[in-house]
Amino acid sequence: MPIAMARHILVGTEAEALALKKRLAAGEAFDVLARRHSTCPSKKRGGDLGEVRPGQMVRAIDQIIFRKPLKVIHGPVKTQFGWHLVQVFYRD
Repeated sequence: MPIAMARHILVGTEAEALALKKRLAAGEAFDVLARRHSTCPSKKRGGDLGEVRPGQMVRAIDQIIFRKPLKVIHGPVKTQFGWHLVQVFYRD
């Protein structure tokens, strides 16, 4: 079964996610922004979701993790939890 490692930032609005994505593109550190702005418990780990397998995350996030290019900031993506920015480190 495939496995991947990813991190994300979860916020309440698309505008917040877009502003954070702009800051990431300008070179700000993902883990620092996740700790300051994310509403997910993973913020304590800088947004690190650890190793995940297909089906562990909501479908929209799962599709990014297992189908989109690596080491790119994807999003904002809306789920029932809010707006996500997602970065995938590796997939095996």
